[in-house]
Amino acid sequence: MTTLSPENSLSARQSASFILGLHPFMRTEAWKFLTGYYSWQSSQDERLMVDSTRRKNYEALCQMYEKIQPLLENLHRNFIETRNNIAYDIQKLYDKDPLGNVLIDKKRLEKILLLSYVCNTQAEYQQGFHEMVMLFQLMVEHDHETFWLFQFFLQKTEHSCVISIGVGKNLGMLNNVINILDPVFAEHLKGKGAGAVQSLFPWFCLYFQRAFKSFDDVWRLWEVLLTGKPCRNFQVLVAYSMLQMVRKQVLQESMTGDDILLACNNLIDLDVAELISAACTAYAELVQKDVPQPLKDFFL
Repeated sequence: MTTLSPENSLSARQSASFILGLHPFMRTEAWKFLTGYYSWQSSQDERLMVDSTRRKNYEALCQMYEKIQPLLENLHRNFIETRNNIAYDIQKLYDKDPLGNVLIDKKRLEKILLLSYVCNTQAEYQQGFHEMVMLFQLMVEHDHETFWLFQFFLQKTEHSCVISIGVGKNLGMLNNVINILDPVFAEHLKGKGAGAVQSLFPWFCLYFQRAFKSFDDVWRLWEVLLTGKPCRNFQVLVAYSMLQMVRKQVLQESMTGDDILLACNNLIDLDVAELISAACTAYAELVQKDVPQPLKDFFL
């Protein structure tokens, strides 16, 4: 999918059938290619060298952090507050599976989040990052892999889950998509349902984690986002498709913004395959419309 044009609508519909997700046994290695951790053209020897370099770079960052931590505590006004927020968020994480086995190492997770906060000036810590990084920790074995996969994931998805960079843009484009594809619903959301769309920012901040019943389903959706197929910023069409699930109830009951938000928050245990398919169908419908250039640029 290289252009937003009607002739691509068939490919968009077909994409619902070829986006099948990765087998769990190959997910760990495949994610390193999807995120850019490894080059698709790399040999096995080159990948071993890349992994060694990333491990050494991570260790160097850890050493740097230990050296500057006293300075951060004394001079950086937000550091102590952010460190406390990270510790509080991690403490709330449920770290056991149904059998009571410990899934994650909270101390290691806290260290990775603090290091990311200090090193990544584009994506300062926000609530929800602890849940995202937890999923990376569950996927891979080593801390340097967790750290770099998270950094590359943010880059690959254009920081669209970061409040200060991409979330506001996502919400604005979601409004535009609703206006084009569902004018009746759009009118309600501008009137009695005002404020509902802007309140859906957790969907984007968490990349829909809480909408599914398993980590595998979350990973599967994220894998689609990483492919850039059938378009860039596919997360907005995912959000549109979720809103369509409550549309009938919203219009029938003439819901207010708060009631719409409550209905959206009750969208849990969704079927990830059906959601991906619905979002692909929404894209197929969108390419048939007379789309403003800024919207074209957003999805291309």
